[in-house]
Amino acid sequence: MTYIVTEPCVDILDKACIEECPVDCIYEGGRMMYINPDECVDCGACEPVCPVEAIFFEEDVPEEHSGYIAANYEFFAEIGSPGGASKIGRTEFDPPLVKTRPVRA
Repeated sequence: MTYIVTEPCVDILDKACIEECPVDCIYEGGRMMYINPDECVDCGACEPVCPVEAIFFEEDVPEEHSGYIAANYEFFAEIGSPGGASKIGRTEFDPPLVKTRPVRA
């Protein structure tokens, strides 16, 4: 289990979660943030600082955002596990669920 970033983060990319993460496991895609399930220590520090309430423990993701669980795993299937988000910085990759969403103004 890990924490999952969901739809409210798309096109927001606030990054308060990155500042709070003690293990550097929150990666920036083209349109949203992603939490690496292999690097996350389930501390929950990211969840309360998210200004749009987009972060949930995997088993608590609301049904309407359940597709973001698979999207999170797809993101890391593509980029792998680099061992820290700061090592690679922002990527332009997003899974199809995120990439095809209408852009928020």
